[in-house]
Amino acid sequence: MSGTGTLTRADLAESVNRHIGLSRAEAATLIESILEHMSSALERGENVKISSFGTFVLRDKTQRMGRNPKTGVEVPIEPRRVLTFRASQTMRDRVAHM
Repeated sequence: MSGTGTLTRADLAESVNRHIGLSRAEAATLIESILEHMSSALERGENVKISSFGTFVLRDKTQRMGRNPKTGVEVPIEPRRVLTFRASQTMRDRVAHM
């Protein structure tokens, strides 16, 4: 990890480089390929499930009325597609026992 408490693409590529032995450029290309494949699937409206990690789920939300917290005026919130992540039970257990 880069010391900021956030795992980055570079960190993933570095890990692949160390553990598999691919060059840094090849490892970075591999990571980019995986992320591009996941992004493309989500763009097509597919969910992405990674066993023992979690599932990226697309949800279509309907229009509803909301309220501006500053003014209190009701405003319509347009229907939209949102991306959520559901961690697997294995991942939840790992995080809970840190």
